[in-house]
Formats: sequence, structure tokens, C-alpha cells
Amino acid sequence: MKATIYHNPRCSKSREALRLLREAGAEVVVVEYLKQPPSRDTLAALIAAAGVSVRDALRAEAGASARASDEAALTAMVANPALIERPIVVTEKGVVIARPPERALTFL
Repeated sequence: MKATIYHNPRCSKSREALRLLREAGAEVVVVEYLKQPPSRDTLAALIAAAGVSVRDALRAEAGASARASDEAALTAMVANPALIERPIVVTEKGVVIARPPERALTFL
């Protein structure tokens, strides 16, 4: 099974999700989203496919962005990708925000 992980190597939860995917035998494409941020359209599509709200895709540390409209929150996440909750895992079966990391295995 192929999986794409929007990953931050400095995040322990993201590293754990990546490890779990690899141990499960997934062929993993790693996107370091801080270096290669998703476009607004891609981010909106990932959030929609995960079945969560834009606010659920914001990190807890987002502060004022968490109280903003969905459009303003998306704009903030595109401008500052560190605000995106991580990791996001994509397979042909679905998309999940893998917090806790074990959720990375949801669609394998």
C-alpha cells in the first residue's frame, strides 16, 4: 500500500506515525510540509477528505487563528504551515490526521 505523509521530522508524533507506516509495510512518500507547503486548494481538499473541520486541522498553538473563519484559518495555515496539525496521512482509501500516531494505520 502506498501512503503519503505530510511530515515534520522535528515532531515526535509525526516521526512515530512515519515509523508505524513503514513497519506496516507501506511504501511511504514523505512530504516535509514546512519545506514544501501544500497549496491552499490542496490543504482544503486534504481537510475535507479527512472529514474534519478547518479548525480541527489547526494546531492547538494556533491562538487567534483558531477563532478565525475557515477562510482566514486556511489563509493562516498556508502562510505559516507550522499551524497545520500533523501528521496528515493520505492513502488511496482515505485521509487522516494521525494524532494519535496510531491513526496513521487507519486506511492501510
